[in-house]
Amino acid sequence: MADQQPKDLRIRSHVYDGMVKSPNRALMRATGMQDADFKKPIVGVVSTWSENTPCNMHLRGFGDIAEKSVTEAGGWPVQFGTITVSDGIAMGTPGMRFSLPSRDVIADSVETAIRGHNCDAFVAIGGCDKNMPGSMIAIANAEVPAIFVYGGTIAPGNLDDKDIDLVSVFEAVGQWNHHDISAEEVRKIECNACPGPGGCGGMYTANTMASAIEALGMSLPGSASHPAATDGKKADVAAAGKAVLNLLKKGIYPKDIMTRDAFENAITVIMALGGSTNATLHLLAMAHAANVDLTLDDFNTFQKKVPHLADLKPSGQYVFQDLYEVGGVSAVMKYLNENGFLHGDCLTVTGKTIAENLAEVPSLTPGQKVIMPLDHPKRKDGPLIILHGNLAPEGAVAKVSGVKVRHHEGPAKVYNTEEDAIDAVLADEVVDGDVVVVRYVGPKGGPGMPEMLSLSGILVGKGQGESVALLTDGRFSGGTHGLVVGHIAPEAQDAGPIAYLKTGDIVVIDQDTKELTMKVSDAEIEKRRQATKIPPLYTRGVLGKYAHIVSSSAKGAVTDFWRGGEK
Repeated sequence: MADQQPKDLRIRSHVYDGMVKSPNRALMRATGMQDADFKKPIVGVVSTWSENTPCNMHLRGFGDIAEKSVTEAGGWPVQFGTITVSDGIAMGTPGMRFSLPSRDVIADSVETAIRGHNCDAFVAIGGCDKNMPGSMIAIANAEVPAIFVYGGTIAPGNLDDKDIDLVSVFEAVGQWNHHDISAEEVRKIECNACPGPGGCGGMYTANTMASAIEALGMSLPGSASHPAATDGKKADVAAAGKAVLNLLKKGIYPKDIMTRDAFENAITVIMALGGSTNATLHLLAMAHAANVDLTLDDFNTFQKKVPHLADLKPSGQYVFQDLYEVGGVSAVMKYLNENGFLHGDCLTVTGKTIAENLAEVPSLTPGQKVIMPLDHPKRKDGPLIILHGNLAPEGAVAKVSGVKVRHHEGPAKVYNTEEDAIDAVLADEVVDGDVVVVRYVGPKGGPGMPEMLSLSGILVGKGQGESVALLTDGRFSGGTHGLVVGHIAPEAQDAGPIAYLKTGDIVVIDQDTKELTMKVSDAEIEKRRQATKIPPLYTRGVLGKYAHIVSSSAKGAVTDFWRGGEK
């Protein structure tokens, strides 16, 4: 349980205790500290509260709950805030390029605040796709005892006695374009899809990462599942404030918990639940921060042996709140552990092991329909597949839950922006059998690796979700479903083969052989390489910085990859 940072970076709040004359103490007295308080551990409370997104708009109140809990447990709490970018709100706009970079801005800002003020421990509260792994990267790098608390899932919207959510809106646009529904019906879906606070309600990226973090052992049992607007979620936050003081007392650090086995547990759980493709990026980045050796191909190892059990949106029937009502992520973990799928001896933020925690939680509700039994799974193997081939030498990621097509071979229609691809789809220029390709939208090329939910949602809405394949060196929302492949690496901006693909080339996608190839000879690819001029990197502001330092998506799109080799 040793702190691996150099000695001069491990000075914590105890240095202030006992000092007779200290300008540091004078300033801290101005914040309300008195003599007795200097003996208390300083505990950071960090939330990603933001007014412009339902995922995070309720987190300020949660910060106050955590602060009170820390005080009651004998600590001196200090609240910080950090930025956040909502994928759902930025989707389909230039703001989407700032989403993935925000993960690293969040991580850096949290680590800076915690270490800059010599906090002894901290609680991080997040509620959206990037602020959750951002908080976890900060936890790994800050090297003090810490706990993550998920802000909770949103309740489902309802229209005509049917559950709907954010993805319903994107797909409605495609249905309208296909003349299946009216503009007024689209508006009704929009007005009823998102009824209040919380992360997007299916097995999308926020709920995927909440599940992964609980499986990792870095949040308290139940934290992933309790919906945002419940007393159970408030209890999670209060319990975390006390639990982090227990970690400090016992000397349990994040890297004691964030081990290789713990990451294997996280991958197992997201395979069983049918998690987002974004989990590959974020778990790789979190493992990198924790100095754990994890590779993109490790996901295929678990894909082969972990069945897909959850009938959750976007490809299934139910929303995440339905999972909560039948036992939640903890009950799914209990089921998996009882059947030998988890490393039960992994340490967690309770100070107990995974197995000890799960012994205390209820099993899945008898007769429930959200989680299929192991002997009758939705799919006998996992739904997240890593593909390779001459179009993706470093790999690409496909989510095939609910996808009946196992092999697709068709002509490419290549676009250098998502906007051009959307215009082509809406103009009916894309026909069944085509392979739509959007490139120069990777980590460097975007810059920022934007998501393609608008495009994929329109294809699904038009009834082309499986008859048309969609490929990109960018990302997809956790809400995306259909025949889609993202994270193609190397990306076009890095002179990956996708840069040399031409409209009309035949592309092969096969989930059984895990193949992603273009039927173009090596000699022709080399000829095209020599004739292709890659655009210069973006150079302004935060996106310019990001474009120049970010690693391949196959490495987690991290911004400090010098720790692990060349980018």
